[in-house]
Amino acid sequence: MSSFKHLPTALNQALSKKSLLKVIAGLSNFDKESVLRIAKAANKGEADLLDIACDPDLVRLVIANTQLPVCVSAVDPTLFPDAVDAGASVIEIGNFDSFYPQGRFFDAAEVLALTHEARKLVPDITLSVTIPHILPLDQQSQLALDLVEAGANWIQTEGGTSAKPFSPGNLGLIEKAAPTLASAHTISQTFLNSGLKVPLLCASGLSEVTIPMALAVGASGVGVGSMVNRLSNDLQMLAVIRSLRQSIVGSHYFAENLV
Repeated sequence: MSSFKHLPTALNQALSKKSLLKVIAGLSNFDKESVLRIAKAANKGEADLLDIACDPDLVRLVIANTQLPVCVSAVDPTLFPDAVDAGASVIEIGNFDSFYPQGRFFDAAEVLALTHEARKLVPDITLSVTIPHILPLDQQSQLALDLVEAGANWIQTEGGTSAKPFSPGNLGLIEKAAPTLASAHTISQTFLNSGLKVPLLCASGLSEVTIPMALAVGASGVGVGSMVNRLSNDLQMLAVIRSLRQSIVGSHYFAENLV
């Protein structure tokens, strides 16, 4: 779609190589100090994209202090134009995970309506839309197709907050990621069967253990939030982001050398 021409070259390359790493500061995180710390760690850790709350001041803050392109997330499309004017490279409807504990849920019709509104307000920028994981998988797939027809350039999956892992260690990490991995696999197959080449981001509940699984089921990239943004130590954040990047690199190396 024409919106892709507005993406930074490095971001386009990360998508084409299926190696995009997005660090999520939080849709509801408007704390400038917190966002800046996460942004600097993401920049040093070689993330490809920073996802922040839809606020022009935050966009300008990140751009002034890092080389990272910025994605702004919101569920109110009227917030997007000012953030784009401030320099955002991507706009995103979602992630919805933060709303579920409040009893706020989004159905397919509302997400589609938000997408139409966002595309009318900001027609010439890459638009990512999150698929609510509360929908049955077949409805998630149909919504993904409808969103692409409505002008979405990327589709993102979610599901980490509803997962209830009951095992320790790596098994628990896989259980945590199961909902978003299932969504990514289902939607990826739907796109393949429909002949659509639409970037799919797998987010919410992922870790260095499950990132290779996300890429294996068809994701072009991954988004990681609480694993990074809940940390209070800058060095810990940097170490985690670098481990996530290494997980992506390692998964590609394994795939390329698999006999």
